[in-house]
Amino acid sequence: MSAADCLVTEMPDVLRAALECADDAIVIVDDAHRITHFNTAAERIWKLARTDVLGRDADILTLRCLKADPVADFREEISLVRRDGSRIKAQIVMSSAAVGGAIHRIVFARDVTADADRRVRIGLLHAVSDQTNRAVIITDVDQNIVYVNSAFTALFGYTSEEAVGRRAGELIAGCHTDRKGVARLVKRLTAGARRGEIETLVYNKDGEEIWVCARLDAFRDKKGRVRHIFALLEDITETKQLRSLQQLIMGALADEVPITDIADRLCRRVEEIAPDVVCSLLHIDAAGLVHPLGGPSLPEDYSRALDGIAIGPNVGSCGTAAFYGEPVLATDLETDPRWQPYKAMPLAIGLRACWSTPVKAKDGRVIATFAFYYREPRAPSNWHRRIVDACVDLGAFAIERKEARAEIARLAYHDILTGLPNRAQLRHLITTAIDACPTGSHVALAFLDVDHFKDVNDTLGHAAGDELLIQLAQRLREHIGPEDMLGRLGGDEFVILLPQRNADSAERVAAEITEALAAPLRLGSKLMPMSASIGISLYPDHATDIDTLMQQADAAMYMAKQAGRSTHRMFSAEMNGLTEQRLALIAALRKAIAEGALTLSYQPQIRSCDGAIHGVEALSRWHDAVLGDVSPAKFIPLAEDCGLIEQIGLWSVREACRQMASWRRAGLNIPSVSVNLSPINFRNVTLAARLKDILAEYELPSDALMLEITEGAFMQDGVAALETMNAIRELGVGLSVDDFGTGYSSLSRLAHLPIRELKIDRSFMRDIETDAGALAIATAVVRVGQGLGMTVVGEGVETEGQRKVLSELGCDVVQGFLYAPALPPVAFERWLIEHCAEQARAMLGRLDIAAVGAVEVRRSA
Repeated sequence: MSAADCLVTEMPDVLRAALECADDAIVIVDDAHRITHFNTAAERIWKLARTDVLGRDADILTLRCLKADPVADFREEISLVRRDGSRIKAQIVMSSAAVGGAIHRIVFARDVTADADRRVRIGLLHAVSDQTNRAVIITDVDQNIVYVNSAFTALFGYTSEEAVGRRAGELIAGCHTDRKGVARLVKRLTAGARRGEIETLVYNKDGEEIWVCARLDAFRDKKGRVRHIFALLEDITETKQLRSLQQLIMGALADEVPITDIADRLCRRVEEIAPDVVCSLLHIDAAGLVHPLGGPSLPEDYSRALDGIAIGPNVGSCGTAAFYGEPVLATDLETDPRWQPYKAMPLAIGLRACWSTPVKAKDGRVIATFAFYYREPRAPSNWHRRIVDACVDLGAFAIERKEARAEIARLAYHDILTGLPNRAQLRHLITTAIDACPTGSHVALAFLDVDHFKDVNDTLGHAAGDELLIQLAQRLREHIGPEDMLGRLGGDEFVILLPQRNADSAERVAAEITEALAAPLRLGSKLMPMSASIGISLYPDHATDIDTLMQQADAAMYMAKQAGRSTHRMFSAEMNGLTEQRLALIAALRKAIAEGALTLSYQPQIRSCDGAIHGVEALSRWHDAVLGDVSPAKFIPLAEDCGLIEQIGLWSVREACRQMASWRRAGLNIPSVSVNLSPINFRNVTLAARLKDILAEYELPSDALMLEITEGAFMQDGVAALETMNAIRELGVGLSVDDFGTGYSSLSRLAHLPIRELKIDRSFMRDIETDAGALAIATAVVRVGQGLGMTVVGEGVETEGQRKVLSELGCDVVQGFLYAPALPPVAFERWLIEHCAEQARAMLGRLDIAAVGAVEVRRSA
């Protein structure tokens, strides 16, 4: 009998029965590597019948551990391949026993496939849980933590070992956690409700606040009993709480909410998400004074006490923060030296600490302070710092937005240059003054227009003109009463509103202003004499509505201009007719331009040396069916006043070029045409391009066109005007200075300008034969022109004596009634033909005289 047989035979029946009933598979292998025992559980695991196994070699079991050292014990979970090819996970435990001097191996095997699968699934769940950025907590029914993921550790600072076994409420809840809300949610879950969520403030390991959205659910067993509570915590500090501040500010700004209400709403919201602070927002004005904007939790008397305090190096937390532009923390108001003069009121209401941060505009100005007050001596938490970082930017945006809108509103109602009320605001002020005017009293309205302001702009430039208006506004302010109001309509027009003033009182004010303006203004290094014309209308004597009052004051001012300027006029009924005439004339002029009713007449320019035609000057003419012939001296200034002069100038160039092209096609040889342009035309940077297009359109060479400009056009400092003049000269179009000698010309500057021609003003022609002064000026102009290589033209020549004087001076060209007035095109053509014929006859006469002389010389010889 073998040792194995002995082992089985000698095994008690009870033991054999126990081995058969065991849940684990039990296999005994003898020292010859044969299977001697194979219980029922083993049959199930290996799917082999006992009769097919007993006595067989143990290799049939596919266990590598049976080939190892027979003395060594073995314990391991393996993947077991069964005879039918299927696989299971099996827990194998093997030990050795000595029986009758032989070593037997006893193998215990258990199918752990389900456990292994469950462990894999649990491992995957752990991996997934650790990959999410949301904190996971699982507790038992008593809320003791049984599991936390890595996101929980990252968010709260507790390791899994530190968290497991502790109650969740003790670990992360704090003084401002909504414990009651969480308890209600858990109670509903245990009662069978579906999952729910709550937003609450919790705390990390260091005591720092974290706003979370907690989603809670219950894990139940097969009988529906709650076994675990599952909580998924999402940090909403940034995504929701701080963003809610941004949404609050943006929504309030979009709804045009007043800045004080915006500040209060911001403070209330901050106190909701940071319950342990009292919030305050103060505005710092341009003078460095403090003004409360928001602080709904502060007593009103405390806020009023802050209003108007000047910032400084030791003015509490806010005043000091604003002064230095840096955050200031006072952890204990009782002892902080910066708070000693101010601590009584905050301490009385239980505020013990204050942290203030300056709010800065984009340009670096401190425009506000944002402060947290605490009810205990302490420093701000990281959560508080994050709130302040957000609120400082939002507060700056809100305040700057409101400042910008206030500035826009100010600009809408105030003149940018002088800061005075503009036309829109003046109407409101006048309406208010009229509404407040007691029965039997008056409101006077004075219109003031600067005399010869255009000359300042034309000669010294617009910068000087702007400076003059600024100084004028300052001087006017000094000479009106505290109840009077000064405004600017635009350009050089001002309005003075004089409430409670009758006619005599208003005229006294006007006289005082006229006298005050007699002293010249200093513009840079120059003293500029100035004056103004003033027109006055009176409510209710002259009119009861604003528009009529303003029209009447304007009409009276216009009459002051006609009276010689530097004076004032009170409105009278007779002025209405004059105003209506002027308005009617403007309307007729606009219509004439639109309908092409303007025409050009042409005055010849004659060379002094031989009487040949030098060119023609094109002069605008206007004949109206109702008004008749309107003088250029009347409608040209009117066009400048009402903004039509540039349009007339360009029309004149086009029409003159068209006529020149027509004459040339007809065989009339006219060298050039001169057209008068306003200085306004030369401020248009596109003028040269427009001229080039017009010349190309009529196929004219550029030297066929001469532009006449006043001295003011080239004396002004406008860079655009000078660039335009140079562009015109480069184009080849000539530039002629009209009325030279009557303005403010600088000879040194004239030499560097692209001028081709000088014209002696007609005012010097009348007395050139008898007045030494007129002759001296004409002589000087000729000499200047000759010295600079320019052509000199004498205007207004009406007598042979004047022509002779100019010829003797060396004046190149003369123009005037001596030869012809300005003629319509057809009349000019007839004149030109006659003039050419006369020139021919004169030349033949000179030839005849020369021939007779030659004959006489031969006879005498």
